[in-house]
Amino acid sequence: MIGSLSPNRKLSKVQLLATTFIAGLVSLALEIAAARLLAPAFGTTELIWAGVIGLILLYFSAGYALGGRWADRDPRPATLYTALSVAGLTIAAIPIASRPLLVVAARGMQALSIGSIVGPFVVILLLFAAPVTLLACVSPFAVRLAVDDVASSGGAIGRFSATATLGSFIGTFMPNLVLIPNLGTRRTFLLLALVALSTGLWGLWRTQRRRFWGLAWTLLAVGAVFVWEPAQVKPQANLIFETESTYNLIQVIESDDHRRYLLLNEGQGIHSIYTPPELYGDAHDPLALLTGGPWDYYLVAPFFNAPQSSDASPVSRVKDLLVVGLAAGTTPTQFTEVYGPLPIDGVEIDPAIVQAGRDYFGMTMPNLTVHIADGRTYLLQTDARYSVIAIDAYRLPYIPWHLTTVEFFRDVRDHLREDGVVAINVGHTPEAAGGPAQQAKGDWRLVDAMVNTMRSVYPSVHVIAVPGSFNAIVIGTVQVTSPANLAANAPSLNDPRLRAVAQRALGALRTPEHSSVTFTDDRAPVEQLTHALALRYVLGID
Repeated sequence: MIGSLSPNRKLSKVQLLATTFIAGLVSLALEIAAARLLAPAFGTTELIWAGVIGLILLYFSAGYALGGRWADRDPRPATLYTALSVAGLTIAAIPIASRPLLVVAARGMQALSIGSIVGPFVVILLLFAAPVTLLACVSPFAVRLAVDDVASSGGAIGRFSATATLGSFIGTFMPNLVLIPNLGTRRTFLLLALVALSTGLWGLWRTQRRRFWGLAWTLLAVGAVFVWEPAQVKPQANLIFETESTYNLIQVIESDDHRRYLLLNEGQGIHSIYTPPELYGDAHDPLALLTGGPWDYYLVAPFFNAPQSSDASPVSRVKDLLVVGLAAGTTPTQFTEVYGPLPIDGVEIDPAIVQAGRDYFGMTMPNLTVHIADGRTYLLQTDARYSVIAIDAYRLPYIPWHLTTVEFFRDVRDHLREDGVVAINVGHTPEAAGGPAQQAKGDWRLVDAMVNTMRSVYPSVHVIAVPGSFNAIVIGTVQVTSPANLAANAPSLNDPRLRAVAQRALGALRTPEHSSVTFTDDRAPVEQLTHALALRYVLGID
């Protein structure tokens, strides 16, 4: 008879250990995938990770306590595997139920509406309460079923804890390294759901087949949803490309004038702009190459140095370029057009962004060498020296703290030529329009802290406030320099694009305020500053 198997039928310790391994794997993979689910709307800052990890740990705690008491009251294998099956079903519901909430949150980010941001964030994390709690029940439940003698309980607890932890170890790496780049976030959740559900149904098949047949149809339903072609991860007007990598949600949009823009994760910052050559070629306006954004100001960073006394063209002083935070190649494109095919090294940690740059942003210039690496690691591994090092790895609220410290800027200085310059894109909150009193508003603490840090390494540091943006370009020079040098160099710049940017820069120079903050490898409270900056701006606090 189909229902003749006893719900009290014992399973071997190996089978229970395998179940515990699966529960540990799925639970940690779920935690990693949770952060990626939230990234398109909320980003991937340490604050988001802290929220995810903190609540997941609370769910683990609740599950361990619940699982132990539940196993004492109802120590049947069928109960354990029913709970695991239900965990799988609730995992399958997460990407479906969270989608409308993510849309609301994304709109809230665009409008900087704190209610539209915090509300969905909390609700989405609450969706993880049931599956994670049920998965955490598995380990204490399995121990209860496996222990026949109190005298051997210590060894059993150790074995089951080790097995669950081994599963968690593997589950930590699977989402970002394997599943999400190949399947996407939605299908990663559904695959984890299928793994948990299949394990639960397997256990029910062996212990209580009547319940197995009652739940077997759910495996087909989740499998059908997995096969069904998903929609865009994050709806975006004029979207021409979207993919998920180990590090980011990557989107490319194209405007009506055929310019292309690179968006990452929550999409609040533009990470690269591509202007088709036909818009700025000989027959068109050469100034169309300029973006109006921070990339333009890297072009004139070398001209904070004193004018050359020889008759050589000012552009001849720029011999090579390093870009840390290459993205899709806006800066190499501009430098190649303005300075010619000078040697350029570009460092980008995400190979999927590099591929998008090659496919959609014309990042195929032969003078560009791409290095898939962390910027600081690359500097430690090369002896090359550069005229200009452009660092574009800072985007609020994403700022790698290890690229902000005194020690890092010493490494940068060691890779600059005698007249070299480093130019960095740093964020701030914008000033309000109006008179001087209003223009003085805005939160520049991060910029001022960066200036203070760089002054520990470079004799001169200058700040250009990029008009109409959240960006400032901070420039450090190996030699003693002054803004007067830029003014003196500007008339001799034959390229109209350089002259235009130099004039804009001269009108946007800012005198940094005093800061007591110096970022070091030992202490770099970057996230603390960026979170305070963002919160004050959202709440409208001056």
